[in-house]
Amino acid sequence: MTATVESARTYEVRTYGCQMNVHDSERLSGLLENAGYVPAAQGETADVVVFNTCAVRENADNKLYGNLGHLRPSKVGNPGMQIAVGGCLAQKDQGEIVRRAPWVDVVFGTHNIGSLPVLLERARVQQEAQVEIKESLETFPSTLPTKRESAYAAWVSVSVGCNNTCTFCIVPALRGKEKDRRPGDVLAEVRTLVDQGVLEITLLGQNVNTYGVEFGDRLAFGKLLRACGGIEGLERVRFTSPHPAAFTDDVIAAMAETPNVMHQLHMPLQSGSDRVLKAMRRSYRADRFLGIIERVRAAMPDAAISTDIIVGFPGETEEDFQGTLDVVRASRFANAFTFQYSIRPGTPAATMDHQVPKEVVQERYERLVALQTEISWAENKRQVGRTLEVLVAEGEGRKDEATHRMSGRAPDNRLVHFAPGAEIPRPGDVVSARVTYAAPHHLVADGPVLGLRRTRAGDAWQARQDAPAGPGPGVMLGMPSIGRPAPLPQTSGCSVS
Repeated sequence: MTATVESARTYEVRTYGCQMNVHDSERLSGLLENAGYVPAAQGETADVVVFNTCAVRENADNKLYGNLGHLRPSKVGNPGMQIAVGGCLAQKDQGEIVRRAPWVDVVFGTHNIGSLPVLLERARVQQEAQVEIKESLETFPSTLPTKRESAYAAWVSVSVGCNNTCTFCIVPALRGKEKDRRPGDVLAEVRTLVDQGVLEITLLGQNVNTYGVEFGDRLAFGKLLRACGGIEGLERVRFTSPHPAAFTDDVIAAMAETPNVMHQLHMPLQSGSDRVLKAMRRSYRADRFLGIIERVRAAMPDAAISTDIIVGFPGETEEDFQGTLDVVRASRFANAFTFQYSIRPGTPAATMDHQVPKEVVQERYERLVALQTEISWAENKRQVGRTLEVLVAEGEGRKDEATHRMSGRAPDNRLVHFAPGAEIPRPGDVVSARVTYAAPHHLVADGPVLGLRRTRAGDAWQARQDAPAGPGPGVMLGMPSIGRPAPLPQTSGCSVS
């Protein structure tokens, strides 16, 4: 009698929301592969579909239940298929998900993503849905297995959770209070990634510049940036997102004085009106925000600064909105994530009086987008003629196939499309290219490449390509831009810092 070997079950992770969710999805993929699952082939319905949800986006629940409804026929046709829902919406809705979508097998929260493989197996054996929501963190997520989507760039969490109480944001209620990793653990992970070929890391937290408060060192984040400067082979260090109220001059000095820390800063404004900032419980005012921008540019004149802005917060008047436009003009942001305020159930702002009519919000939003597009274009035109070191990316340019260009990121994180020339670089390699044209949201370098540097990151990317062919990627991204500022207009996403 010949024994038969059961093929491995396939999985797919669908991600919605912010950078933190994207990094969590890398961990979910790592957990599933560690448990013996393999990524589903492109275009096939997986045996296990995991939704990693976001609760801060408009109509997040409608989108989730709509997607779950689309999968119901597949589940009916294949009873062995499993569907799991995790992330912020799962933490918020808990048992409501199974009540509304009884074909879901597993619901898990933001604090216990490491439980997913066990919950899937328990649901399979017991033939009933498993709902497990923890109210506090079980294991710091960075200790979990991770399948990283990039061979050359990586997220590294320095903290999880948030101690702020912004009235528009539900994240602290779902992610919990801030928990910090020890610096040695963070640096050990960075060194391991660099040994694997990674050239660029982004330090990640809901509020990175309060890092260290939990273990009693308010200057810990600046020290961490400087320590990253001593890691051989690490070429680019970024971080997101800081909070203006806690942003200190020692961090500016660390950015300016540490060669591999990029002169790029994402600093969420949210509003330029002091009255609205107070209603948002943002513990800074416009003058403080502009003072930070001024000090950053004094230390790093070439710094590219991006931001988040919410239009139409409850009670926002035309005068308040003009205050936002004034700060945008003064700040000269390289780009901005702009959001039309929408009610997030469970937040204090959801029950505030004087909700701004939709048509007013839309008209203000369009004026803001027009102004920021004008500024972005003007700032990009200043790059024409400059030679930039571009870290070649995978899949950044939507029209690259038609133009035969490749794409990558400059040190200040601007997107650059370039003509590769005879010798084709790999993702993770670095090219020197002179900018020939500027658009509002990208640069073009159509002249000959001035230099190509083969890197260990490129070698790591090539090693992935040369590995035995297998199924397609296991992580599906459910938002238009992950981890990089997207072209305006952008109306959805996570704006939490």
